[in-house]
Amino acid sequence: MNNRTLGSQGLEVSAIGLGCMGMSYAYGEADDGQSIDTLHRALDLGVNFWDTAEVYGPFSNEVLVGQALKGRRDRVVVATKFGFRILPESEGLAGTARMAGVDSRPAHIREVVEASLRRLGIETIDLLYQHRVDPAVPIEDVVGTMADLVRAGKVRHLGLSEAGPETLARAHAVHPIAALQSEYSLWSRDIESAILPTCEALGIGLVAYSPLGRGALTGKLPAPDTLAPDDFRRSLPRFQAEAWQRNQALVATLAKRAAEIGCTPAQLALAWLLSRSPRIVPIPGARHIDRVRENAAAAALEVDPAVLDEIGAALHPDRVAGARYRDSQLALVNR
Repeated sequence: MNNRTLGSQGLEVSAIGLGCMGMSYAYGEADDGQSIDTLHRALDLGVNFWDTAEVYGPFSNEVLVGQALKGRRDRVVVATKFGFRILPESEGLAGTARMAGVDSRPAHIREVVEASLRRLGIETIDLLYQHRVDPAVPIEDVVGTMADLVRAGKVRHLGLSEAGPETLARAHAVHPIAALQSEYSLWSRDIESAILPTCEALGIGLVAYSPLGRGALTGKLPAPDTLAPDDFRRSLPRFQAEAWQRNQALVATLAKRAAEIGCTPAQLALAWLLSRSPRIVPIPGARHIDRVRENAAAAALEVDPAVLDEIGAALHPDRVAGARYRDSQLALVNR
């Protein structure tokens, strides 16, 4: 696995990372033992960039990653996030129902970071993101607090998630931002018009989450109505029955072209992303080592640029049925 560099301060990570959310949250029941084995074997493949967040679970994903880190801390680049108010379980709530809006008050940031460090069992977070922009707290105050944590040795590099171009520029003026994490894939490209150019101009890396369309672009995802009852995708517009059926033609096009060049649809989708800029690092989620191995191999895949252009046009978002999020969720992105 080759590395890529995020930001101007030299944060080196594997060219393809691993999104850990699905090991604990959002996509139905998972097996902790299997997930830890997958994390260990991913590291053996060179996939050393692991992404988690306090809200995944909530909290349980950081605990899981912390267990997998034991004896391997110095080999892993650990990224986690703050930014939500999470209600206690005592209120009879679970999962996403415990999320009660955004919260990036400086005191809350400090509390979350201390708690994340404890759950992860580490002394320093390699990359700390604000998970969503909080309109009630100036970004200068947020990044100023994060910069204090860098100076205190609790954090090494700073990032934002789903931030807009103006917010990125204001944040970067306070302290160098290593990475913006946003959804980016063949069929989710709303960041291309203004956000990606801002990242390029400021030297900020782009960490692409859901680079495989939450599994849809693998060509292996079953119909959404067969997913677990608590699977997050059941609520998304793109995964509703009519939209899903329309989008299958796009997935079939991707699968056909991948077969013609001797790779999987997931590998072709990741190769397309990697070709967009050397500053882009996809973090596909996976629970099984076979999927991690498949995804990691995309980093070495050589694809004719004409093929990449062709598949990019064939799966252009204008052809995709359904938005990537519900309206209430879209209100929190690209701010």
